[in-house]
Amino acid sequence: MMDGDPGFESLRSMLAPRSLAVIGASEEPTRIGGRPVHSMISQGFAGELWPVNPKRDRVQGLPAFPDIDALPGVPDAAVVAVPGALAEEAVEALGRRGCRAAIVFTAGFAEVGGEGQAAQEALVATARRHGMRLLGPNCLGLFNAPLGYYPIFTSSFDSGWPVQAPEGRGRVGIASQSGAYGTHLFAAARNRGIATPILITTGNEAEVTLGDAIGHLAGDDGVEVIACYSEGVREGPRFLAALEAARRARKPVVMMKVGRSALGASAAQSHTASIAGDDAVTSAVLAEFGVHRARDTEELLDVAYAATPRIYPVRNTLGVVSISGGAGVMISDAAEEQGLPMPPMPEAAQDRLRALIPFSNPANPVDCTAQVFNDMSMVGAFARGMVEDGGYTSLIAFFTGVGGSPALAPRLRAELNGVKKDHPDRLWVLSVLAAPEQVREYEADGYLVFPDPSRAVAALAAQGRFGAAFARPPRAPVPMPTVTLPATAPDEAEAKRLLAAAGIPAVPEATAASAEEAVAAARSIGFPVVMKLLSPDILHKSEVGGVLLNIADEEAVRAGHATLMANAARNVPGARVTGVLVARQVTGAVEVALGMTRDPVFGPVAMVGLGGVFIEVLRDVALRRCPVDVAEAEAMIRSLRGFPLLDGARGRPRADVPALARALSALSAFAVAAGERLVSVDLNPVLVLPAGEGAFAADAVIEIG
Repeated sequence: MMDGDPGFESLRSMLAPRSLAVIGASEEPTRIGGRPVHSMISQGFAGELWPVNPKRDRVQGLPAFPDIDALPGVPDAAVVAVPGALAEEAVEALGRRGCRAAIVFTAGFAEVGGEGQAAQEALVATARRHGMRLLGPNCLGLFNAPLGYYPIFTSSFDSGWPVQAPEGRGRVGIASQSGAYGTHLFAAARNRGIATPILITTGNEAEVTLGDAIGHLAGDDGVEVIACYSEGVREGPRFLAALEAARRARKPVVMMKVGRSALGASAAQSHTASIAGDDAVTSAVLAEFGVHRARDTEELLDVAYAATPRIYPVRNTLGVVSISGGAGVMISDAAEEQGLPMPPMPEAAQDRLRALIPFSNPANPVDCTAQVFNDMSMVGAFARGMVEDGGYTSLIAFFTGVGGSPALAPRLRAELNGVKKDHPDRLWVLSVLAAPEQVREYEADGYLVFPDPSRAVAALAAQGRFGAAFARPPRAPVPMPTVTLPATAPDEAEAKRLLAAAGIPAVPEATAASAEEAVAAARSIGFPVVMKLLSPDILHKSEVGGVLLNIADEEAVRAGHATLMANAARNVPGARVTGVLVARQVTGAVEVALGMTRDPVFGPVAMVGLGGVFIEVLRDVALRRCPVDVAEAEAMIRSLRGFPLLDGARGRPRADVPALARALSALSAFAVAAGERLVSVDLNPVLVLPAGEGAFAADAVIEIG
């Protein structure tokens, strides 16, 4: 990102220039420097196009110029398609002329390491000195099809140009870190008839990042849906600002984020960090902004396609009318997996439909049977009943090959259109097998067409999640504590004191430097007690014999003190032991783990999961960027698969979830207030007592960088 935060609108010169210089322009249309010129001539770029080639007077019929200084004016943007050091010279010359944007095709920079990295840094420094935005290097380029603007060297256009769509009809902008895969997405979308007016590929992201591209698309009136391919987010704040801009603009973002990796060996000392991992954090961040993370290209295109009607139900429900009971069962299974509710039709409405076809099943899915072939008006009656009586926001009509039958399809289409015309605010899917031209006719009527109804369910469920994200208010401010971290990692007792001051209570406890001090502490707290080693050098005490439970009397305290000291000397020789911690042994609690880790891209991230060993075995955790308010913290807790253990499963008393949520919110605020020296916090277990009795940290580890 350039110094002074130029804003996403600063890409306008790059995306919609009035004039473009092509440095290294070629006469040959299939060469890297020739494809942009050929494409823009072919597609009627309305701006000035200035090829630069010192060896030719004309390039592909256009007047050519020997160098940048000879250009007839200052180009708004330029393609740099010359090798090696010539690319930096070109950027310098463009900057001197006042050019605002450079699209650098040239490879051999940071992607090859070593000298390439140094050359890339010099290239960026040159661009910044002249106030230029720089896309790439090692970049395939971009296109803005409505302008006939194609500064890109892909061969994808050999099989067709981008599909055009009317204004407001779900035009999909593509942002991709991979040039080849970005154009693959474009071509796959084109082949499905999806309009993609703009594609931006970011290459090495030396200056313009994926976040910049998303942010520009969020503010572009020619785009209603954003599709992304990402291999890893490099610049967190810019990326987050772009996702929020898209959310505020009610533009769905569908992203395929590939790659799985861990945070690194040093972070593995923290349970939270090793379990979270940067990919899990990225997933949590995407979910926070309502981004749909697609598993593959098919899913990405399905969800983007289903977003093109621009209908995003906040409280999404699915109604199904089908001529096949089996298809209805399959759709119901898919809806349950997706969490998309399928409430039954009201009883009175079921009775009315049953009166029309006595052997139908009008609950939901509504099986109208093959009887409709004899009287196609039944299709309209059943569909109208579902919409008007059932109130469903999303509807699937499964008519398989009937939808493609030359004899039956026109009547089917007319009956459905009569209902759809009266209810244009619903998402309508036809699951039919039809010829491409028939599919286009259905789509022109406003239907989404899916041959596979299960894929349709997944795509419809995503639209509801988009609606919920768009309706969600911005994050509420969270009060920040004052935190002063010690110079080095604290022991457990000091860690708990720091956290308690920030609003995270601990189990009643006391420190003891000797066996007799431990006895006095236990007598004051009350038996039974827990005894633990106190050492800033031992993060996981149970693994070295540093935790003793069920200490029932004073003699057991003395024996326990001796055992702990011996275990420390034997298992962790050289560790600093500052004493023992004596704590009340709490019974009847649910063990939960709270934690935070510092993600290298997104900063501090809070975690909650089932406590004890379960967190490592089951990995049932929820993650959010810090800070989170109490309401969001409780939503994290309730999202856990193991939440029923806190909610009174199998006759257990309900746990004090509000107290746990307050502790989690306080921990997230502590993580922000502590600053970048705080690497991680682990509270495992946190003992959650029955409702109204609180939640208390029984162990605490703070790691300081």
